[in-house]
Amino acid sequence: MNVLISLSALLISVLLLQVGSGSLGPLDALSGAKFGFSATEIGLLGSAHFIGLFLGCFINPWLIRRSGHSRCFAVMASASAISAIMHPIWVDVYFWAFLRVLTGFAIAGGYTVIESWLQAKLVNENRGRFFSLYRVFDMVGTIMAQGVIATLDPGTYVAYNIIAVVACMSLMPLALTQSVPPELPEPSRFRPLFALTLSPLAGIGIIASGLTNSSIRMVGPVYALEIGLTATGTAIFLAMAVLGGALIQIPAGMITDRFNRRYVLIGFSFAAILISYITGAAAWLNLSNEYTAFAMVFLFGAATMPIYSICATHANDFAAPKDLVDLSASLLLLYAIGAIISPIVSGFLIELYGAGAMFIYIGAIHSVLVLYSIWRMGIRPAISTTSYRYVPRTSLFINAILRNTNGRK
Repeated sequence: MNVLISLSALLISVLLLQVGSGSLGPLDALSGAKFGFSATEIGLLGSAHFIGLFLGCFINPWLIRRSGHSRCFAVMASASAISAIMHPIWVDVYFWAFLRVLTGFAIAGGYTVIESWLQAKLVNENRGRFFSLYRVFDMVGTIMAQGVIATLDPGTYVAYNIIAVVACMSLMPLALTQSVPPELPEPSRFRPLFALTLSPLAGIGIIASGLTNSSIRMVGPVYALEIGLTATGTAIFLAMAVLGGALIQIPAGMITDRFNRRYVLIGFSFAAILISYITGAAAWLNLSNEYTAFAMVFLFGAATMPIYSICATHANDFAAPKDLVDLSASLLLLYAIGAIISPIVSGFLIELYGAGAMFIYIGAIHSVLVLYSIWRMGIRPAISTTSYRYVPRTSLFINAILRNTNGRK
């Protein structure tokens, strides 16, 4: 109980950080549509977010060492608030893209502070329990963010001011905590292509995960508007994807630990193909309505969101313990490559061919992944040595937590 109390500030900050960051992307998409941005331009905003997130994951540890955890988090929360407030000042897609880079950078910094603090305060005996609790707060914050979107009027000062207030609120728990900030570990040597050399299938699967998840997260609101959903319906649409991904994590872990990882990856990818093609075809044929859209995106989230963790687990099967942090950094880089590219591509395809094109594009990605998985199965025999873990793609310190959860007692 004492540990829970001492870490409660961190968990509340995670919740508020996710509410603020999770609501800004959909709000930008809805606001951009209201102001006449094209689908490609809205995709650019999503790509800009992931550029900032990626840069922040590698630069922010140095900033924390220089200024300390609390000061760095205060700077990041302030930057997030400033970025949100400045959106209505100048409605321009490139200005907004710059603000989204700033926001992504700040969010990465916030997660780096929280996760490194959490990792340092836990011990092997309680690390697994509290990391699971961390994941719950992260997921709940994501779902709450969609509820916030449902209540906001896109493009208004009030909407962006509310998000700025949430960003400021995320600072308060850490500012008031009496918990002593930890020392950051020294950074490990960065090998960007390490995951691809260690497990090519895992590396390609991570890229596919970045391509898929960034599309639904950043351009999903455009799809929802194109098929006739309201702002409230769009928020529910996005929340259903997250809910599907959250509910499947435990079954996905049980299946991944019991069967050949590659069979599991092929199974989830095949489900993603089927759901994506059906959803895309329904949109093209004007057969989508509110309830079918909610049901299909729920299934879509369940099929696609575990893929990152399945691939990360598969890559860990081939890694030595000393290489796990390097592997985590490499996986994050590969995910970021897909996440940066895909929103622009998805927006461009919607602009050219209609809403259904986004899901056809995602289905094609997973078709390639299935074929590549089958080919790799004929080259390397399967091994199974590590346990499945749901891996949030937030900062490089998450892998240190996971590594210590499975470490020696």
